[in-house]
This record gives sequence, C-alpha cells and structure tokens, in this order.
Amino acid sequence: MPNNKKTDVVFKGVAASSGIAIGKVFLLEDDDFCLIQKEIPGNARQEELNRLDCAIEKTRSELEVTYGKINEVLGRNYAKIADVHLLILDDPSLKQDVVKFINEGVNAEFAVFKVINKIVASFENIDDEYFRERKHDIQDVGKKILSNLLGKRSRSLSNISGESIVVAHNLTPADTVTIRESMVKGFATDIGGKTSHTAIVAQGLEIPAVVGLKSISLHAVTGDVLIIDGNKGEVILNPAQETLAKYRSELALQSERRKDLEKLRYLPAQTVDGKTISLWGNIDNYNEIESVVKNGATGIGLYRTEFMYFNRTSMPSEDEHFENYSKVVRAMSPHAVIIRTIDIGGDKLAKLGLLNFGKEENPFMGLRAIRLCLKYPEIFICQLRGILRASVNGKIKLMYPMISGIEELRAANKILKKVKENLRKENVSFDENMEVGAMIEVPAAAIIMDAIAKEVNFVSIGTNDLIQYSLAVDRINENVANLYDPLHPAILRLIKKIIDEGHKAGIEVGMCGEMAGDPFYTPALVGLGLDDFSVSSAQIPKIKKVIRSVSYEDAKSAADQILTLGDRESILKVIEKIKITEI
Repeated sequence: MPNNKKTDVVFKGVAASSGIAIGKVFLLEDDDFCLIQKEIPGNARQEELNRLDCAIEKTRSELEVTYGKINEVLGRNYAKIADVHLLILDDPSLKQDVVKFINEGVNAEFAVFKVINKIVASFENIDDEYFRERKHDIQDVGKKILSNLLGKRSRSLSNISGESIVVAHNLTPADTVTIRESMVKGFATDIGGKTSHTAIVAQGLEIPAVVGLKSISLHAVTGDVLIIDGNKGEVILNPAQETLAKYRSELALQSERRKDLEKLRYLPAQTVDGKTISLWGNIDNYNEIESVVKNGATGIGLYRTEFMYFNRTSMPSEDEHFENYSKVVRAMSPHAVIIRTIDIGGDKLAKLGLLNFGKEENPFMGLRAIRLCLKYPEIFICQLRGILRASVNGKIKLMYPMISGIEELRAANKILKKVKENLRKENVSFDENMEVGAMIEVPAAAIIMDAIAKEVNFVSIGTNDLIQYSLAVDRINENVANLYDPLHPAILRLIKKIIDEGHKAGIEVGMCGEMAGDPFYTPALVGLGLDDFSVSSAQIPKIKKVIRSVSYEDAKSAADQILTLGDRESILKVIEKIKITEI
C-alpha cells in the first residue's frame, strides 16, 4: 500500500530547550469535552453544588500528588509549577463565580466552562508574556475539574517508550513528570512561550523541546517520525531520507561536541597566549547549580532572585531569603555568588496581589528593579537582611539592577548601610567586606560609568536591556526585532567605554546578558577587554572552548579595528576573520 504522507513538513515555533532529537511521535491527545448547558431546577441545585465540591477536592488531591512527584524528580523550584495550579484551584473568586451560575440554574460543568473562559479571555490583553502565559495554567485546572465532574479518566502517558517524542496541544505538570520518568527524547507542543511552564521544565530536563507550534498536534500521528531542532525552534514531520540523514549526522556531531566540551570542564578559560578570563554561570534557582558546576563555571555571576516572588500571594520572608541564599552559597563554596536584588516591576507584584499599584503604560521603563526597591524600601530591606545574614555561609557579592544614575546608587547604599548598622545592633553576623556592584544596562549609566566605577567594587553589563534601550527597540516585538543588534557600532562603543572606565577605576567588568552567552561574539568581547562572562550553564563549555581557541592579541587587534567602523557588515567581516586555533 503506497505511503501518501507528505514529507519534510516544517513547523516553526519557539525554541524551549536546545539540542536535536529524532524519534517516533507519541501523540498525547487533548481532553475533548462535549458540554451541554442544562437548566437545573431549584430543588436539585444543592446536589449540583455537592458535585462541584467533590470534583474540586478530587482535583486538589491529584494536584498534590503531582506536586510531590515533581518535587521528588526535579526539586522544589520546579514543583512550584504545580503549586501554581493549586493556588488557582484555591482562588475563592473562581469557586464563587461557578457557584453563582449554579444558583442561577446552570449545571456545574457548563458553569465551570463559562467561568474559566471568562478568566482566560481577561488574560489575552495582558502585555507581560509571563503573566499572559498563566492563562494556560488556568485552562489546565479547568479541564481537570471538568474531567472529574464528568467522570473521565485522565489522559495517560503510561504506554510511552524512551524512543518517543511527545506531541501535544499542551503539557500539564503531571505530564512532565512522566516524561522525565520515561526518559523520552523530547517534546513539541502547539502552545507555550519562553516563560511557559512547559519551556521551564524542558530546560530543567535538559531535553530538546519546541513549543508554540500552533497546530503540530493536529498533523502528527502516533508512530510518525519527527525531528526536533531545539536550536532553531523548528520541528520536521515525516522527514525525507536525505533530511533524516542530515540530522542524524548533526546528532552524531552534537554528541561528539558534547564529549569534547566535557573534557574542558576542569581547564581554565584561558586564551592561547595566556590571558585568563573568569567564566561564571547564570541561575534562577538552587536546582541549576549542579549543571553550572558540571559545565565548569567558577562561580555564579548572576543569581536572579525574581522567582522567589512568583507563584505566591505573600512576600517572601527574611528567613526565606536567608535560607535560599545560604543553600546556594554553601553549594558553590569556595566560589563566589553574585546575587542580584529583585529585578521585577510593580505591575507584576500588583498582579500577584502583593502591592497596590496602578497600571503603567510602559512597565519596561516604569517602576521596576532598584526604582521599586527605593520606593518600597520594606521589600528591599527584607531582601538585604537575608543576603547579609547568608553572607557568613559563603562568598556573596551584591548587585543592584537598573542603576541609571549616581543618586540611585548612593540611595541604595545608604539603605544597605542602615541595614548593616541594625544587624550589628542585633549582634547578627555578616560579611563586613561583602562587595557591592551594579548592573550597567541603562545607557545613562554607561555614559557616566566613570562616576559609577568609583563607588562600586565591580559592574556587570546587562546587554539585553542596554541594547534595546540604546536602540529604542523592543526585542520581543516582531515588527522591530530585526533592529535589535549587539553589533551596532553604538553598542560596541558603549561596551568598550564601560570596560575602559571600569579598568581605570581598578574594578572588574563582567557581562551577564545574552550577548555574553553567544560564542560568535566571544572573540570580540575578549578583545574589548571583558574580564568576566556569566552565561547559562549549557553555554559555559562553548564559551570556554572559544576563549581557549583564540589569541588575546588577535582579538584585541580586531576589536580596535571594529571600534573605528560605522556599519554592521564591515564589523561582521572583521569578527569572522579573527583566527580561531583548534584545540
């Protein structure tokens, strides 16, 4: 019987986790509900309310089991993903609205459906990607309640094999546990963005994944061959033999590269002519430390503390801060950990119910990061006390985000000084010599770097914001994203100015933005004089390989030439000519 399936069908999505995987599709079909609105007479409404209570309690039990499994398999920070679902389930307004419909004579199933749809619709207009993605969590909870109301069995991954690639409309936290336990090769979903729980778990599992593919679950069939390219954010359904051979070759090279990079783990990040560069890791939580260390970092150059504020309805306590940071610095000892104070906007904390805060038209340039901390010092003081107390358990460096002027820096240091004085009065120990630095991510700070450098112990360049603020480009806006360019002459000159002014003041200059994690830019950054690179754990070996393959003198000569050029194409040609020595 002839095979009429179309080959080499390419779907483009969002790269959730890098790498290439080839396997057979295991299609996890979405729950399908046939819902009919029924009129419930007054004498039967109590029974309908009882059915709702039973379904909610059963859903709660299932979510608690999922939380326990994720906690066991991936750790507490990933278990917070399931915790979000529990918080949604326990939101009193959700149940109140459903009960209201039931009391008006609507059957429980349709009442749940109406309320969930209304909530999801309200999320469509949220500008912030992270919070917009939460609509999928609400839908997942709604589907679980509906399944339990209708007495449907949950979809199952029990028959999956390790050779499979999971394809689904969306994956729930419970699905991801099974994926880890089954050791599947990868997964692809119709929905999801970079901040979806599916993407976060993919990175935690370190398996290739692409999300936001829109309709892959409608086209793929269990047993189909699928290629996941987590580097490009593409999947290829039913690849032709030529395509399959190409990707199998790439997969073999990927495996060889991984083995080669592993050999660099204990070697220094040193150029061929002897210049040593510090190579650090970026982390969001404690569970990422193992990967950072395994990949050969010599410290944590950016510990983002924002995740401590997500998925909760109250501010983290001082003790939570202390315990969290202590755990991280003990694990990294004797290496240093740079803790960045909260870099989050007031709009996010307001949406979490943690602050009374009005809507901002442009939260990226609004009350966020150090500005938020100076306006609401109680948030800042709580975190600073936790950081200082934890500093006795390892080497901590403190870093303020989004400093735009010397006044902000001095105001932050004034609060820090007061916190130290209070701790001394309370006889609480802390590292009296803890270094304090600033992120340089606002053009104004870059321009007055000479003044800032005199009042800090170190700086780290945050290229993500520095580039988009300097070029007036929103990097996630598809209409102008092509204008977001790390090689724009103005950006390279700003970076050089920051480095030079830092060195004049005798301090080290690092970089923790995405530019630092792209091996293509590494030789130019080395030549510009960058002291420290701080990157995601997966990029550490790649950056180290480039550093160990280039001559500092060659890189410096190229950088000097780049700074005289005024267009991207000319700059590209110089970078491409930097000699890379095979190691």
